[in-house]
Amino acid sequence: MLKSILVAANALALCAAMASLSVFAADAAAPPPAAASAPAGSLDDRVQAAKADVINLNRDLLVLEEELLFPANTQVAVFVSMDAGLLFDLDSVQIRLDDKLVSSYLYTPLEVQALHRGGMQRVYLGDLRAGSHEIVAFFTGKGPHDRDYKRGTTIKFDKTTEPRYIELQIKDVQKTLQPEFDVKVWQ
Repeated sequence: MLKSILVAANALALCAAMASLSVFAADAAAPPPAAASAPAGSLDDRVQAAKADVINLNRDLLVLEEELLFPANTQVAVFVSMDAGLLFDLDSVQIRLDDKLVSSYLYTPLEVQALHRGGMQRVYLGDLRAGSHEIVAFFTGKGPHDRDYKRGTTIKFDKTTEPRYIELQIKDVQKTLQPEFDVKVWQ
């Protein structure tokens, strides 16, 4: 039912855009109006205004779609971030939620650089019912001494009616010269 609502909303937006463009085409094909009634703007200006309206409508539809598919009271988002990342060069992340694979991501060198500069990536957004849940995250990459490295971390958390934001942070521990995978559940 929800998909049919979204499809209908997208179709309505497309029809509105096509109708406004056909009005512009009809105006362009019509003979020029008398000098007494000068046009409010050129055809190009009106087409650009219609494009801007369609872009704004599309943005509003995407926001509405996210609100309908992922209501705030059932929403869970998982993010990946890196502290310094000198001891670990990230290749991929795999997320399992309640023993079900929900996300798997391969990183490009530019994405890893963005994480090193303090960026944070959302690797999963979904709905969960209230109750106890478990997330298992596997990180693969190059560890100390340029060796292949695979580590996992697990967290159990209780989902309430509030949205949950979980950060998987990769930290360098200089004391042991090993990367550490820290999980934070934000309230």
